[in-house]
Amino acid sequence: MSIGGFEDSDAGSDPSVFRICFVCTGNICRSPMAEAIFRRLITDGGYAGRVAVESAATGDWHVGEPADPRTIAALTSHGYDGGKHRARQFDPDWFADLDLVVAFDRGQERTLREWATSEPDRAKVQLLMTFEPDGSGTMDVPDPYYSDAALFESVLATIERASVALFRQLEPGIRQGVS
Repeated sequence: MSIGGFEDSDAGSDPSVFRICFVCTGNICRSPMAEAIFRRLITDGGYAGRVAVESAATGDWHVGEPADPRTIAALTSHGYDGGKHRARQFDPDWFADLDLVVAFDRGQERTLREWATSEPDRAKVQLLMTFEPDGSGTMDVPDPYYSDAALFESVLATIERASVALFRQLEPGIRQGVS
């Protein structure tokens, strides 16, 4: 059974598991990149089973589809696995089971906060770039969908840097256990 959209049924019931969902527009480019990168950070850090990571979309255009082939190519070229990904739409009911909802641009952030029914749930929504202290000054990660493979590579590098920064900020709490 899936709780809060997570495949791992323990994620929704175990308060020591930190639950994060990366959300972009179609769940075929940016959010699958972040999911794959963050899964690797969790595994490499020795925190498998202590953090549940998923991704979703604000829109329903690509539900059930794999990640964009350019996303998979960029991930593969950097040693990440995105081949099993299938797009899905974020369900506002998931807020109750999530600790953090990460958006890639202000439009997604606005949509997710509108879907949240309480201030604590709205506070769970954060832009990925807010975690990157040495960022380019922009809060939005560009959507590479209408561009070429070079932008997919650039976006992957941006998401990778910001994900590492996010992981470093979360790691002390994960180490101690989330409550």
